Amino acid sequence: MAEIAKVGFCLPGSLVARTTRCGNSGCACHTGPEKRHGPYPSWTRRVAGKTVTRTLSAEQAERYKPFFQNSRRLKGLVEDLEALSVRVVSEAEGWANPLEG
Repeated sequence: MAEIAKVGFCLPGSLVARTTRCGNSGCACHTGPEKRHGPYPSWTRRVAGKTVTRTLSAEQAERYKPFFQNSRRLKGLVEDLEALSVRVVSEAEGWANPLEG
């Protein structure tokens, strides 16, 4: 729990590099994936069951990169805490297998 307290700001989702096609139908970006514009850094996450994507500047991507790393670290720490809690409760209650209800 002490590690969880040290994590800092967390951003859910992923930081990805995306390529795009523009609205100009005559542009080369429409001829194949290798000709698309970009890559552009993007933040992708789920909000109310829908995927939300926000294009970031290179500076924003660098500035927020640690927040995405913090989020992954926090998820791992919470999983560890949950596993420990199951083990402690199972031992306290005398349950032989913590995977059983």
